[in-house]
Amino acid sequence: MTAIKSAILSTVALVASATVSLAGDIALPSYVKDSGKLPIATTIYAPFSYIDESGKQVGLSVELAQAAAKELGVELTIDQVPFTSLIPSLGADRIKIAWLNASVTEERLKQADFVSWMEDGTIISTLPENKDKYAKRTELCGATVAVQSGTAADFSADQVNEECKAAGLKEFKKDIYPSQQDTVQAVITGRADAYLDDSTSAGYYSQVSKGKLVLTGEVFHKKPIGHIIKKGDAETATMLAAAIQKLIDDGTYNTILAKYGMTSSAIAKPVIYTDVSQLKN
Repeated sequence: MTAIKSAILSTVALVASATVSLAGDIALPSYVKDSGKLPIATTIYAPFSYIDESGKQVGLSVELAQAAAKELGVELTIDQVPFTSLIPSLGADRIKIAWLNASVTEERLKQADFVSWMEDGTIISTLPENKDKYAKRTELCGATVAVQSGTAADFSADQVNEECKAAGLKEFKKDIYPSQQDTVQAVITGRADAYLDDSTSAGYYSQVSKGKLVLTGEVFHKKPIGHIIKKGDAETATMLAAAIQKLIDDGTYNTILAKYGMTSSAIAKPVIYTDVSQLKN
């Protein structure tokens, strides 16, 4: 009886241990399991993470993190870290997760790994009455297009103009402005026919414009956007990917993106990026 009792107790202990280390069917790294907390670091970048008038941290990334922590059955804790310090802080084990909308680039992949949760790219934003007129990017050929200087959209504009030339069409006039707000106002006031911007930013400005601006056409020149983790931290990567997938599957993810006008940047499945070769596929 003693041997049987001992076996039963051992089995119970194993089951209890498994229960502690899993959130539903998501395995938790020891730093989450032992503390009961999901510790993330963010940087202020509206509308993803910012401080509202009441002093509360809010934004798309914050809401997604709150939903992920709830899915994992743990408490969310947030630290503010300057963007340029995030990857060094991961390497030094000062933080575990840089939870934000960071572009997955070859240079960054040499230093850290990523778990994608959105894709970004360039999209056309224009007045509602011009939505069908500029539904294809080559329909911008011959128009006046606003871009913010030095942005990915600025370089995308040059690529689209190459497409115009290749198709035997007139290039569009690229008006360069110093800020996003300037490009938005250029379209609203009629100085430009449309503006090119990152799909995330353009979606947000379309949302807050209260109908003055709409997105049109497909997102082009796409790139993955993700959370950053320490190079080789497979446990954290697997946990994040599983949590994000659950939020995608139950509709929470899309509801949060829709609130900020960013459904055009949604993905169906998170990807764990560990090598630059993944960006070339």
